[in-house]
Amino acid sequence: MGDGGRRRPAPILAAAALAAAVGLPGPPPEQPAPSRDFAAAASAPAPRPPATSDERPPRRILLAEVDLDARVTPVGVTAQGDMTVPDDPATAGWYRYGPAPGSAQGSAVLVGHVDTDSGDLGEFAALHDVRRGHRVEVRRTGAAPAHYRIASRVTVPKDDLPPSAFRRTGPPVLTLITCAPPYVPERGGYFNNHVVTAEPIASGRPQ
Repeated sequence: MGDGGRRRPAPILAAAALAAAVGLPGPPPEQPAPSRDFAAAASAPAPRPPATSDERPPRRILLAEVDLDARVTPVGVTAQGDMTVPDDPATAGWYRYGPAPGSAQGSAVLVGHVDTDSGDLGEFAALHDVRRGHRVEVRRTGAAPAHYRIASRVTVPKDDLPPSAFRRTGPPVLTLITCAPPYVPERGGYFNNHVVTAEPIASGRPQ
């Protein structure tokens, strides 16, 4: 976060508020995806089981340079079309209806809270301290870790999160999203999103 401390006074952004900021492309026929006009059943159907090792679900994300170490759990969408975000700020959510980290194409998305309602920092608060070139390791179930290098970071208004963050095709990237100041209670929480993009390291090995 760049404040040098382990606490921030601003309360946590509600999961629905972050989710409402996410405008996503339409889903493929067999998989739902949240959008502003998404109309879903009470529970989204499970994604197709992984077919290859590059589609294995993530279980942990680590960024050694900024001391980020978070468990990862799959998340989907609510009946209102909002993306689910784990309540625990020490846990990241992987958007399971998009690519998985290590996939050969598309943007694999992990989201997490920046802090708690008591002001304690969440693991994804460390994303505000990452720099270009920092390395990311995503440990996966039933497969070797996927390795990435930070390519860019940007803070955008929550209504302007680029749809490309959730693309399912094109060059593979890892997209990490958390909240960013200012905190505006009357507008539902944090006003911005901090978006970090990382590109895979060749052959899946740190360099």
